Amino acid sequence: MTNSTSTTTPSGRAGRREWTALGVLMLPLLLVSMDVSVLYFAIPSISADLEPSGTQQLWIFDIYAFVLAGLLMTMGSLGDRIGHRRLLLIGAAAFGTASLAAAYANSAEMLIAARAVLGIGGATLMPSTMALLRTMFTDPGQRAKAIGLWSGVMTAGIALGSVMSGVLVQYFWWGSVFLVNLPAMALLLILGPALLPESRNATPGRFDRLSVPLSMAAVLPVVYGLKEIPSEGWNVRYVVSITVGLLFAALFVHRQRTAASPMIDPALFRGRGFAPSVALNLVSAFGIMGSAYFTTQYLQSVLDKSALEAALWALLPSVPIGAAAPVATALVQKGVNRASVVTAGFAIAAAGFALLAFAGTDSMWLVLASCGVLAVGSVIVMSQIMDLAMGTAPVERAGAASSLMETGSEFGGALGMAVLGSIGTALYRHDMPASAPDVARETLGGALAVADRVPGLATVAREAFTNGMQGAAIAGAVLLAGAAVLAAVTLRRVELHTPQEASEPEKVPA
Repeated sequence: MTNSTSTTTPSGRAGRREWTALGVLMLPLLLVSMDVSVLYFAIPSISADLEPSGTQQLWIFDIYAFVLAGLLMTMGSLGDRIGHRRLLLIGAAAFGTASLAAAYANSAEMLIAARAVLGIGGATLMPSTMALLRTMFTDPGQRAKAIGLWSGVMTAGIALGSVMSGVLVQYFWWGSVFLVNLPAMALLLILGPALLPESRNATPGRFDRLSVPLSMAAVLPVVYGLKEIPSEGWNVRYVVSITVGLLFAALFVHRQRTAASPMIDPALFRGRGFAPSVALNLVSAFGIMGSAYFTTQYLQSVLDKSALEAALWALLPSVPIGAAAPVATALVQKGVNRASVVTAGFAIAAAGFALLAFAGTDSMWLVLASCGVLAVGSVIVMSQIMDLAMGTAPVERAGAASSLMETGSEFGGALGMAVLGSIGTALYRHDMPASAPDVARETLGGALAVADRVPGLATVAREAFTNGMQGAAIAGAVLLAGAAVLAAVTLRRVELHTPQEASEPEKVPA
């Protein structure tokens, strides 16, 4: 493992340079997370300008997340080999160039291609930021604080993306939602070489090219199927897609266990606490994304808020997120067992779902409060679990470890929307009268579209949707309560305050 000189003190504590570098790293992380939701309000303008087909519109929206999820493991492993700073700067250049191309795209095909390149760039940036953070902050206490900030920025970015797109599209043209990426990427390219250390595995072995298509074939069909099920139901096509992905996942795992130089070293999972961290992180993402599937629709379709109004109100639950991770980190550093903190985080998130189960058709403040409680609990869990995982993983495999955690989050989020969305949809359809039009029995949006032709239909549909949300919230509360028990059991024996650290890298000139 090699890295450039830094300002860490002889005791291993990071100095001013590392904390400044962390601020620089937060910029691409914020933008990558924002790009997941940045098209929420831009799509109507894009549709009017570029006139994409229905299929093209779906690809414009989804291609970024699909490519990002499919390449995370590849880019994490590649960064361990060629250097995380180098990969980060390459990714920043690609992200900025693709943002410029997307802003001035003159056809749907060009915008889809630009969004795909944005996904490639995002896949390089996310694991690289965490791997560099792991290299810069070798002191466990400082690393925990840095990861807490990382988790908060990541979560806040998704909420900010939709609001920012609404404001920009209202006052500028739709391409402006991409141009905001350019100053941050330019700043990263200018300051990164001076502030960020280089880190890579000195003896990584040959890059296993076969693992690249195997990993993508494992991730993409599963994520695609899970994302489509909430709106389309358990269609045979989506079930087959998930099954095919799981078969390729089995082949990918077999390849990692038998290859001389695997993309993901199985030894990572022998690190104390790493495997439980991946699983618990997945469950946390399940809860937060599963709830978002309902609450965004509730604000717009049940309370009849405009898209921008709904997005602005949705920012309110994000306010306490900034304090959640630092408070959790401070508790652990003062001697509170990390297993207890993670368990409490899951319990708080479960309480958020429990609050949501009491929401009626006019309960905006209760829904916003439940979202805030759920978000606080989830960020507590994610910050502590990520710190545990990265502290357990050897420094030379930080990229692979980070990419596994983030891929687990992608799976967890898609699974949460699929499972809880399916529960809510089933209850909605059960509560809708048989006499209602077929389109109204399918979704709340369909019911509102024809409500002017059927007296009382809108009220019935909103009540049915709210009942479905309540049922899904009960299921989510039960799941997260179970996760709290699982965390207490699995993390109890893990070395919490002094996690197993890999030997520190040799410091050499850049």
